[in-house]
Amino acid sequence: FRTAEKRLARQPLARLTTAAPRTARWAAETMRKGMTEEAPGTPYVRLTPSLVAQVAMDESLMALAVGPNSFPSRSDYERVGAELALAQERLSAGGFLEDPHTFHREPPPLAHPATSDGWAMGRGYQRIWWPSGYEPVIDLPGWDRWSGFEANRTASAWVLRRDDRPRPWMVVIHGFGMGTPFIDQMAFRVKHLHDELGINIAGVTLPAHGSRRPSPLSGEQFLNFDLMHAVHGLAQAVWDIRRLIGWVRERSEAPVGLYGISLGGYTASLVSAFVDDLACVVAGIPAVDFTSLARDNEPFVYKAYGGEMQTDWRTIRQIIHPVSPLSFEPRLPRSKRFIYAGVADRVA
Repeated sequence: FRTAEKRLARQPLARLTTAAPRTARWAAETMRKGMTEEAPGTPYVRLTPSLVAQVAMDESLMALAVGPNSFPSRSDYERVGAELALAQERLSAGGFLEDPHTFHREPPPLAHPATSDGWAMGRGYQRIWWPSGYEPVIDLPGWDRWSGFEANRTASAWVLRRDDRPRPWMVVIHGFGMGTPFIDQMAFRVKHLHDELGINIAGVTLPAHGSRRPSPLSGEQFLNFDLMHAVHGLAQAVWDIRRLIGWVRERSEAPVGLYGISLGGYTASLVSAFVDDLACVVAGIPAVDFTSLARDNEPFVYKAYGGEMQTDWRTIRQIIHPVSPLSFEPRLPRSKRFIYAGVADRVA
């Protein structure tokens, strides 16, 4: 059974076959719960074809996210376990677990990015590109591997703006597996934000996503069995987005907000711990606790290893600490912090 699962897991399209039964199970549970009394304040979930389709999309995304093309062998577990132990040792010795702020250096200003023009959702946009320049504050395991992703070294963002008068800006951060202007602009409903409300928008591309992806699937190297990738990816995202916010502020004195969806909601919350005077932060259906999220969605084949090969979640939680928004006090007052969730969200 385990051998068959490994073979299937190497094929992304084969992994998608798990989405249908998982969606059906969710629909059955939802119908059952609809016949019982829910907790006070819980929204009523009405099964519609559109909602079921969105649940199926979430399940498909998770099938791709939690099943890397090559499932780990015993030697993989030994390598990753050694990396995690060494990372925990170095983070602790450097004081980064006690004071996670020191894990994030002040990035330099973003000056003179390259530009190009694009077209999506029936409108033209500007694309800006710049060398990320990110390096970890200390030598951490997995950096040689992460820094070897050549496409990821170039950060980018798409920009929608009008210069007819001072307009507020929103820096938006896409979710896992996204990162292309067409998909991102659809997800953030730019017709409403930009065309109707008149807000200028800068949409960043997260590390290892979109044009920065080192593999065919966007985000596949960001969240996978090599857990140090998430640490490097999140720290680099904070670095890149802080530079993008600075670039926006160099061009306008208008208010700047931050808005992320799913993985982007997590990242927006994290970035907001390092940026002063944001107009608002919106965390849409955010991932909140990566360690619990990864543990709850750990594939069977990962759990099949016993003894010393089992995942050390306590160490992982310590390593994620410097890149978790739960580790920082918010800089914004509560009145400027917003969060929303989905009644049928299957990811975050």
